[in-house]
Amino acid sequence: MDASAGGTQPVTALEGALRPFAQIETLLVTTDYDGVVAPIVADPARAFPLPGTVDALLELAALPRVTVALVSGRDRTTLRSLSGAERPLVTVGSHGGEFDDQFTARELTPVRRELLTTVAGVLAEIAARYPGAVVETKPTSAALHVRNASGGWTAPGSPGAAALDEARHAAAALPGVYPTEGKAVLELAVIEASKGRALELLRDTTGAGGILYFGDDVTDERAFAVLRQPRDGGPDLGVKVGSGDTAAQYRVPDPEAVRDALRELLRLRTARD
Repeated sequence: MDASAGGTQPVTALEGALRPFAQIETLLVTTDYDGVVAPIVADPARAFPLPGTVDALLELAALPRVTVALVSGRDRTTLRSLSGAERPLVTVGSHGGEFDDQFTARELTPVRRELLTTVAGVLAEIAARYPGAVVETKPTSAALHVRNASGGWTAPGSPGAAALDEARHAAAALPGVYPTEGKAVLELAVIEASKGRALELLRDTTGAGGILYFGDDVTDERAFAVLRQPRDGGPDLGVKVGSGDTAAQYRVPDPEAVRDALRELLRLRTARD
């Protein structure tokens, strides 16, 4: 199999890398949700997991010295509802902004709450001018989604692209707002968070000797950036799902390949134990 674009190695190389990774004493297995665990669909409310993927994650999480986490841009309530994730699976929402149910009460001050209301209001005004654009409000952020915008969003000057550009120059420019760009979405948080920070916190908490992370979006590049990858002599494995430039060392084509890789890691780890 030929190597994919972006300097990443082919799927067969990932299969070989999983063997030594499975032997590490303490593992942290992490993955984005949309486009990785669940295929991308037009209606985000119907983004359900590919059959078998969550089962593999749960079986991995049940093994000794293995922590498994879903790290998503979605809020934790929606993430748990769509994925069906149960303990011992860890769920991290809002790009690392939500680690537990007490997060909002502990971190969101009255000033930040007021700022979040303002941000959501500005985004709602923008979305109202572009049919198909929608605003999602989360505990610590608001997001403008343009995937279903009439007239498209990929081409420069298209309605969706114009809506995102307005949001960048309006709500994203407000003091105290932290923007995160994704595919057809701009998320604006009132607390600084990233998937990279989430992985570092999870590593510190679990004492993991190695991290495996699957991601498909622009926001996942922050997670790949903190990995100690094999090309640098580190134990971590970053896996890009689908096309596009990436800092990940490995690439797989789709969520089906993610499921297969998780099953292979489960087999290898079970054999080790």
